[in-house]
Amino acid sequence: MVKDFPLAPLEKILKKAGARRVSKEALIELKSALLDITNKVALEAIKLSHHAKRVTIKREDIKLAAGEK
Repeated sequence: MVKDFPLAPLEKILKKAGARRVSKEALIELKSALLDITNKVALEAIKLSHHAKRVTIKREDIKLAAGEK
């Protein structure tokens, strides 16, 4: 799992989406939510690659795990 990554890119994403101001607590919560979502996608992608009898996770695995077509 990712140990740490900066909050600045998350603030940039929120501001680009229209937020005028963003609290540090909001950024920390967004970071936590994104890590949870990413972990779920990663675990599903691993299952998909194993089902296909592969050890390499491919782009298609991630897309399927994330619910994309």
